[in-house]
Amino acid sequence: MSEIPQSDVSRPAALPTANFLQRNTSSLQTIVDQNSSDYLDNVEEEWNKKVDTEVEVLVDGMVDLVSLASIGDKDKFRIAQESFQAQSRAESMVRAANSLLSITHSMKLLLLLSDEAQIAHHRDAELERVQTERDDAQEKVVQLLDELLKPTSHGRDARATG
Repeated sequence: MSEIPQSDVSRPAALPTANFLQRNTSSLQTIVDQNSSDYLDNVEEEWNKKVDTEVEVLVDGMVDLVSLASIGDKDKFRIAQESFQAQSRAESMVRAANSLLSITHSMKLLLLLSDEAQIAHHRDAELERVQTERDDAQEKVVQLLDELLKPTSHGRDARATG
């Protein structure tokens, strides 16, 4: 009776490959060392990759659906096979379209909930830069027009002496 009874119940045990709270410290340090613009560039690149992936799924699905829509002599097995493939492609396209809708919703929320002061600051800085460029261009145009329209003293001297 001192024996431990055996059962089919699995007993929880630690997984030999579990690495709790152990992250790659070099990549974590890289994230910490990034400045704001680098971080935002990386986030933008991730969003672009997500959108590109989903659009690629949609394009590939359309190409496959068009290729499956060929007309010709087909037996029942081939018709059933193409029907299944078409349904499968259509479902993957629906998933990709839903994913794109989710991405656009998330981007809208990010825009709405972002730091408005930061956006206003960037807008004002861009406006100031454009106005400075405009003023510089106007000054350059005025200089060029003055040079073109100003009578040259060399031309008058040559006419007076000649």
